[in-house]
Amino acid sequence: MNKRQLYIGVLVISVLGLFIVQYQYLRIGLNLAKVQFDRKIAYAIEDIRADLYVENQLTFLMAQSFTHDDYFRLSNDSLIDASSHFLYDYIKNDLVSNGIETDFSYRLYTRDSVISLEAPNMLDENNDQLVRYPMLLEGFLPELVEKPIILELQFHDLNTYFLSQLNGLTLPSLIFIIAIILVIIWILRSFYWQRNVITTTNDFINNFTHELKTPVFSIGLATKLLEERATPEQHTVLKMMREQVERMKKHIDKVLELGNLESRKKLFELEEQDVYPLLKKSCEDFETMARVENFQFTYELKGAEYIVKAEKFHLENAISNILDNAKKYSEAPEIALRAEKIGKHLQICIKDNGMGISAKQQQHIFKKFYRVPNGNLHRVKGYGLGLSYVSEIMKRHKGRIEMDSFENQGTTICLTLPLRYE
Repeated sequence: MNKRQLYIGVLVISVLGLFIVQYQYLRIGLNLAKVQFDRKIAYAIEDIRADLYVENQLTFLMAQSFTHDDYFRLSNDSLIDASSHFLYDYIKNDLVSNGIETDFSYRLYTRDSVISLEAPNMLDENNDQLVRYPMLLEGFLPELVEKPIILELQFHDLNTYFLSQLNGLTLPSLIFIIAIILVIIWILRSFYWQRNVITTTNDFINNFTHELKTPVFSIGLATKLLEERATPEQHTVLKMMREQVERMKKHIDKVLELGNLESRKKLFELEEQDVYPLLKKSCEDFETMARVENFQFTYELKGAEYIVKAEKFHLENAISNILDNAKKYSEAPEIALRAEKIGKHLQICIKDNGMGISAKQQQHIFKKFYRVPNGNLHRVKGYGLGLSYVSEIMKRHKGRIEMDSFENQGTTICLTLPLRYE
């Protein structure tokens, strides 16, 4: 599984997890809303029973429709219709007073169905989502007809009503989840777009540097042939040309090497080995250079062996890069290398007395092609690849690189590698 599939998998699982958590919260919210509704309906039923317990305008009108008296000189159908609307308004007022504002209907009846009064907007009683709250009335009406009277409140699809009560929680949560998904998708698209740009750039640079190797080799060969017949004056010029050709070859090889590492085209095999001899040889070679070029270099290798998992060639190149930088960026170089075991790690520190690097620039110094700004003039020529290469090598060795530097006070770079034990 590649990283892209892993990221997409994590995104999908995270989004599904968010929806599952949101669904569980929604279920809990609906259950709490139902409990709260049942409590409110209980209070409303008490109020309705109290209103219908005594004789008042409503119960008197309902009694006339039950007993068929001609007190109002109206037809019985008109009395029933008036009672139905009057009772509906009464119940609605009690429900609203207890915080229930949703559609409802009711049915008032006796068990023998002799008396029956229905709401003006009766709901379909065959609907499975119909919720009923029956109550047994007491007082004036049951005593008048001498029969138990039941008033049944009916509500349709209460879940929709509960969801409307939870809109303050559900809608913001859904909006935030959608926003998170869109942001993550945008970030992933930007990441892969930038990655494709970097890959394309690396491929171009690698192809371009490959093309440069042929003319550089030809120039080197030509200068070598010219040296055989050159005069002493020409030798000086040819020597300078050969030095520049060698310098160009090193830059080309470094660009190719770093490109291969980043694109993983080159096999990078770590082998368990003692790197003490490698460090010793690198220090001795650099010490010889110091004597020839007349600058100061000291080294101290504490211990007898450093067993690590390493790729010898690249680790040696990384150390050489730091030593070369220490020499190049110092007026009168004073360089010291110290290697020692600290706990379960090998630490290699290289200290110089160079120009130093500001804290702001240190945040970018390990980026590819980055060079510390110095106006339009760089006293030391280069392409900003050395420390980027070292940083990549340390990542491959599961180690780390740290820098401690102050402007005009020098720089200390430490490489830390995990030690291997039997």
